[in-house]
Amino acid sequence: MTIEYKLPDLGEDIETGDIIGVFVSAGDSVIENQPLMEIETDKAAIEIPSPAAGIIKEIHVNEGDTIKVGQLLVTIEDGKGKAKEPKLKKASNESVEDEKIEKLAEKEVQEDMNADPEPKEKIKSEIEDQQLKAIPEKEEPLLDFKEDKKEEIASDETGSTNKEVPASPSVRRLARELGVDINLASGSGPGGRISEKDLRNFAPEKKPKPISEKQISEPATMKSAEPGGTVDTDKWGDIERTPMSKVRKLTAERLTEAWTAPHVTQFDKADITELEKLRKEFSQEVAKAGGKLTMTSIILKVIASALKVFPQFNASVDMENGEIIHKKYYNIGVAVDTDRGLLVPVIKNVNKKNITTLSVELSKLSEKARSKKISVDELQGGTFTISNLGGLGGTYFSPVLNAPQVAILGISRSAVEPVYIDGGFLPRLMLPLSLSYDHRLIDGADAVRFLRWVIEALEEPFKLPLEG
Repeated sequence: MTIEYKLPDLGEDIETGDIIGVFVSAGDSVIENQPLMEIETDKAAIEIPSPAAGIIKEIHVNEGDTIKVGQLLVTIEDGKGKAKEPKLKKASNESVEDEKIEKLAEKEVQEDMNADPEPKEKIKSEIEDQQLKAIPEKEEPLLDFKEDKKEEIASDETGSTNKEVPASPSVRRLARELGVDINLASGSGPGGRISEKDLRNFAPEKKPKPISEKQISEPATMKSAEPGGTVDTDKWGDIERTPMSKVRKLTAERLTEAWTAPHVTQFDKADITELEKLRKEFSQEVAKAGGKLTMTSIILKVIASALKVFPQFNASVDMENGEIIHKKYYNIGVAVDTDRGLLVPVIKNVNKKNITTLSVELSKLSEKARSKKISVDELQGGTFTISNLGGLGGTYFSPVLNAPQVAILGISRSAVEPVYIDGGFLPRLMLPLSLSYDHRLIDGADAVRFLRWVIEALEEPFKLPLEG
């Protein structure tokens, strides 16, 4: 029996993926459900298993190819019995339950139908996120600023039809850029879903605002093609164009949305001289439990307590309805630097866990993020974020909000500095902290109070059980 195995359905509206690994060669023997290759969509990396046992006769795709659902992948000979439709095994960012989670989230993002990723020419849809950043969990009512919904309502008021058409948030944004009524366009996708191509065909004479006039007046000239990119020539010399990874595209999309909120950053320093001694003293005890006692894991607990004292920092803004959404749970994300880009695993219910448990969980999630084992559920649901760049250096930085959250704490490298105490200068270990916040909800005075509370808790650990 010969089996021509084609790329199966990857989920709602996911029609393409990039091959990031091929695990077999022609002539190899395989068993049923053995991974044949790994593909990456803009939501996850997914292992494609063999539909049956047999011998690989021919591989029809290569690493780096962009493939479509239904495209021939491999030919398998001598498969015993009828080939089964294999159950796709998640390799990184997505579990079997993710589609259910996404559907629940979609209901709470109004009727923003099918906010899942689209084919490659339509990529830029919401997560999930993600990474990265992930579609919020059911408890989080939006993505939360509801900018897309607000814009859609505005277009309805200008005379468009009230019929909700299926299109991703990125396509709706493009419609606004082109100045067209998306409800009047016809979609070529499943169920009439509108793609960027459909929208451009509908309004061919209108184009989005160019990034630079120079790019129009002095277009680059193609010289040659190389694997992974193309070499161009501009006015000053050679340049190379390389495609953005799916995680990088998603990061760019999310940060662009977050930047619409008015950011302010408050800077301060904490004297962690005594806390560092305690950290070193108890590090072995935490190591026995399987974790690493770091300043980040300690600050996780401090932040959870601070959010109880200052609930406006554990909230989001619903501008459409003029409401503040206060979260009654304390899920804190920690930014992790990976070879694919920045990911933010979320530790759930931080307020209910001790520092040892948090240290163990943080170590596991960080490793899963770097090894591409992290699931979408572990990347979503955050109410506050911590970004620690201390291991790389630097003094201060202005972290960008992780929308729909309204605050994020940046941690830089600690350093010994002379501090004037009781009539003299003493060497003290000082930790720079940077608190960025959404000024629509949080006033500057509240930000100072919040950060000072955190600093006092780090300098006087008894403050946690006393007030937190």
